[in-house]
Amino acid sequence: MDQEQLALHETLETHELINFKTVCLLRSKLMQGICFNNELKQLMEKDVNQSIQDINELLPFYKKSQLFH
Repeated sequence: MDQEQLALHETLETHELINFKTVCLLRSKLMQGICFNNELKQLMEKDVNQSIQDINELLPFYKKSQLFH
């Protein structure tokens, strides 16, 4: 098996992580619209930015999965 290709369990874990981070991103983004506390809004904005960064870091691994080969 090619070392650049993820095993099936690694593919599933990567998929679950991407899904989790996407849900975190969406929830924080939506909650910002109904939150009136500026400090909490800033914390949610940090979470949005971190989630975007995490997803972008995970995507190259997902592209190495067996689903794309």
